Amino acid sequence: MKKFYIIGIDDNGQREFQAEVREIITTHRVFSGGKRHYELMRDRLPEQYVWIDITVPLEEVFEKYAAYCEVVVFASGDPLFFGFANTVKSRLPEAEIQVFPWFNSLQMLAHRLVIPYQDMEVVSLTGRPWHEFDRALIAGKEKIGVLTDRQHTPVAIAGRMLEYGYAGYRMHIGEMLGNVTERVRTMELSEVLRSDFAFPNCLMLERTGLRSRPFGIPENRFHLLDGRAKMITKMPVRLLTLSMLDLHNRHSFWDIGFCTGSVSVEAKLQFPHLHITAFEVRERRIYRKRFGAELLEKNSRKFGTPGITGVIGDFTEADLSVYPVPDAVFIGGHGGKLARILTILAGIMPVGGIVVFNSVSEESLNLFRQEAVRSGFRLTDECRIAVDDHNPITVLKACAESYFKPIQA
Repeated sequence: MKKFYIIGIDDNGQREFQAEVREIITTHRVFSGGKRHYELMRDRLPEQYVWIDITVPLEEVFEKYAAYCEVVVFASGDPLFFGFANTVKSRLPEAEIQVFPWFNSLQMLAHRLVIPYQDMEVVSLTGRPWHEFDRALIAGKEKIGVLTDRQHTPVAIAGRMLEYGYAGYRMHIGEMLGNVTERVRTMELSEVLRSDFAFPNCLMLERTGLRSRPFGIPENRFHLLDGRAKMITKMPVRLLTLSMLDLHNRHSFWDIGFCTGSVSVEAKLQFPHLHITAFEVRERRIYRKRFGAELLEKNSRKFGTPGITGVIGDFTEADLSVYPVPDAVFIGGHGGKLARILTILAGIMPVGGIVVFNSVSEESLNLFRQEAVRSGFRLTDECRIAVDDHNPITVLKACAESYFKPIQA
C-alpha cells in the first residue's frame, strides 16, 4: 500500500519540526511539493533525494508518485484545510496518509488580529467559482474567512460586494503571513479598491451592518419591463411557486422565461445554496431600451443576489449541457413550445426532479397536464390562487419519475 507523509510548513521555513517529522525527512528520499515549498525545504533534505514538483495537470504528478511506495509531501499550513491531503485522499482513497499540520493562513490572520474565529464561515476561492462566497454573503454571516487567488483578489472581492450592496463589512487582509515581510491591514471596502496587496494573501470579513433580506418582495420594488407591472409574477404567486419547488432540498434551479428575474431573485435570496440558471428567449427592445439579461442583472444588484446565470436565446435550441443539471424547474414562459420544453426536461432531469408551471388559462392548464404526463412526469399538486382583481392562476407541480425518452409526435 502506498503511504504519504504530508507535512504542513509555514512561509519562512523557520518552523522547528518535532522529532518524528525530522526522522521522516532524514530517512526518506522521495519528496514533493510546490516550487515555493522546495525553496523553503531544500537545505533540510538528505543527500541524493528525488523531488517531484506539484504542478498542473495533477495527473502527471500522480503518475510520478506511482513509481514509489512512500512519498513525503510538503504543503502550506494545514494539509487537510482545503489542502493537498484532500487531493491525495480523493485520488488515492486506499493510500495510507499521515498528516503533520501547521496553522492555516486564516488561523494565523485571526491570531494576529486577536479575533475569536470559531464562528467564522470559511470559503475558498482558490481556483474555485464565486458560488460559496455568494452563499455566505447572502446568508449574512457575521464573519467570513476567504482564501484568495490571483483572480479572486481582495480588490475583486470588495468590488463584487459593493456592486451587490454588501457594504456593511470591514475587511482584514493578511499578506505573506508567516513570512518576515508579512503585513496585516484592516480597511473599509471602498479603501480596498484603491489599494494593492502582496500575494499570497487571505482575508476575513467582519460584518458591521445587516443588509435587508425580505421574504416576499412586492412586485413594485423590482425594475420592471418598461414599467409594466403585469409582466411579473405577483408576490403571493411567486412564494407559492417557490414553496412547491421544495428548494431547501434542491441543488440546481432553472427559471425558464425569467422576464424581470423576480422568481430567480427571490429564490436566490431565500435559498442562496442554489445554482440558478435563468433563461429568456430574447433581448426585448422597447422604445430603444434593451431588456433581458440587463434587467435580470439590475434586479440582482438591487436585491443582493449575485451568481444568477442569465441565458438569452431559444431554450429549445440551446446547448444545455454547459449548465448544472436541474432538479427543480419553473416554467414562467414558453412561447408556444411547452411540449418541447417538457420533452427536453424529461430527458435530463433526475428522478424526483420537480417542474412547476403557472397556468393563466384553461387551455394552458390542460396542455401542461397532457404534455407533462406524456413526457414521463407525474402530476402531484395543483393550487388555484387569485391576487386582488387579477385573473386566477393555477400553480401545477409535476415530478420526474424516471429518466424517460418521450414518444415523439
